[in-house]
Amino acid sequence: MNYRGESADVIVIGAGHAGCEAALASARLGKKTMVFTVNMDSIAMMPCNPNIGGSSKGHLVKEIDALGGEMGRNIDKTYIQSRMLNTGKGPAVYSLRVQADKSAYSKTMKHTLENTENLYIIQDEIVKIITQDGVIKGVVSENGGIYEAKVVIIATGTYLNARCLCGEVITESGPNGLKSAKALRSSLEELGIKMYRFKTGTPARIDKRTVDFSKMAVQDGDEKITPFSFENEDKDISREQIPCYLTYTNEETHEIIRKNLSRSPLYAGVIEGTGTRYCPSIEDKIVRFSDKDRHQVFVEPEGEFTNEMYVQGMSTSLPEEVQKQMYRTIPGLENCRFMRTGYAIEYDCIDATMLKLSLEFKNIKGLFSAGQFNGSSGYEEAAAQGIIAGINASMYIDDKEPFIIDRSEGYIGVLIDDLVTKGTQEPYRMMTSRAEYRLLLRQDNADLRLTEKGYQAGLISEERYAKFLRKKELIEEEIKRVNKVVLSPENANSVLRLYKSTEISTGAGLSELIRRPELDYFKLSPTDTGRPQLPSYIQEQVNIQIKYEGYIKRQMLQVNQFKKMEEKLLPETIDYSKISGLRIEARQKLDKIRPENLGHASRITGVSPADISVLLVYLKSLSREA
Repeated sequence: MNYRGESADVIVIGAGHAGCEAALASARLGKKTMVFTVNMDSIAMMPCNPNIGGSSKGHLVKEIDALGGEMGRNIDKTYIQSRMLNTGKGPAVYSLRVQADKSAYSKTMKHTLENTENLYIIQDEIVKIITQDGVIKGVVSENGGIYEAKVVIIATGTYLNARCLCGEVITESGPNGLKSAKALRSSLEELGIKMYRFKTGTPARIDKRTVDFSKMAVQDGDEKITPFSFENEDKDISREQIPCYLTYTNEETHEIIRKNLSRSPLYAGVIEGTGTRYCPSIEDKIVRFSDKDRHQVFVEPEGEFTNEMYVQGMSTSLPEEVQKQMYRTIPGLENCRFMRTGYAIEYDCIDATMLKLSLEFKNIKGLFSAGQFNGSSGYEEAAAQGIIAGINASMYIDDKEPFIIDRSEGYIGVLIDDLVTKGTQEPYRMMTSRAEYRLLLRQDNADLRLTEKGYQAGLISEERYAKFLRKKELIEEEIKRVNKVVLSPENANSVLRLYKSTEISTGAGLSELIRRPELDYFKLSPTDTGRPQLPSYIQEQVNIQIKYEGYIKRQMLQVNQFKKMEEKLLPETIDYSKISGLRIEARQKLDKIRPENLGHASRITGVSPADISVLLVYLKSLSREA
């Protein structure tokens, strides 16, 4: 017989990276929050790669932190190596990537959840969503509990109806052999939620004691540490780092894979789900890039107190004995021993076009969704959606306007807009190329872009906000000072000669010289006798904002045009079938997506500029009638 459990304001289904951020956000905003997990030891688990950040993903983590989320703080406490990627390019694509101690990361996040006011963790599987007249009422657990709630957030990750595949062996389980959540799918289908099958995978883990590192290139971390959290400075988190190693596959590796392709579930037609384009399995690489005679393989530690090493670049679902054969052809891995075998995992996810930009389902009030369940891939993409869903759960309960980050404000906005507007036919991965305003959306200025919004939402403390305002003030004051400094030839030319820059014959503005490609704020410091003592993060902002001022201004003009389109709201009750001039495809797509504004409509696949012009005329006619 069912028993009635406690009630909550918010129930989060799943305690992965999306679920953790969602639960923390709603609880910190004063809402009684319950988070359900199939296993207490799987909270914030990292079942695949042992790192946080990377190209564009680092931007997401910085933005989560700027809003008051936890991922950046947690990885700053538990990293074992830190590297800034893409430093040979412009600051728009600089991306912080750190190796995590996987066990410490999970335990530290679990500790944070357990000690957050208003937040309660329950080990149980949710098997049914309860609604009444299209409104959320609660959930039912496998153990028979009925929990009432005003909001439910689905963040099932890769657990929903999951199965793992290794050659001919298929196991009905979630990642790392944990329980697959099987029952919820039928409840979601009853609610009219369209489901997809997606696939991801992971490589084998090998015993460190059986690796010959002398045959590999050492990959050390950066000497100067860049924290993920804006609340930390490098001196707060500096530590002795643990190296990674680089090696390569070869023709012998590739030949073993080619001979056994028929035994790969991917090529044998056993796998139903669609895999990620930008993180293919090693067998997929060999087929798709047959012209390459080798592929990079990174051997990375899984933690400080384990011998497990992650073999980045060798994700596979081939049979275990084939995996061992191919791994042992790689320099340094000739005698490697497996601790965990690689596998592919299939799981259920949704068509994200069923969601609003707030991540609430369009047809069910109070039901939100976040993370890989929305069709994305990666810990960072999941966490980014999680914090937005958690904030919006609170906004929904308080009957406030949804909390939305648009494409001009953050990578989080790009991520959610892409998923909700266009949907995805494969696991969606964030990339810098997806952001049209990426010069403005740098990781270094995520706090300057989003901390004000985090404060308004209620996740940024008064103390942190005061420090943030002081930082902005110092940056603005220094930029004003630099713009007034004029250097004489006597002061400047010795430094200009040093950097092979054209010498000056009359006075020149310091800011003008900073903009020269070969110079910057730091190189010119010997010429600037009035320079104040400022923290390095202030100086970096001053340098970037002055050096790229012209480009930034041009992109701001583009953003202003974008904002004008976003401000033209489309009525929720609009009947697209009755708007003459719209093409049939446009009517169908607009009716399905139900865009919130004209800018949103313009990004829908199948809606042309001509269709947008028709909508613009229609909106003008409505305003005249009003």
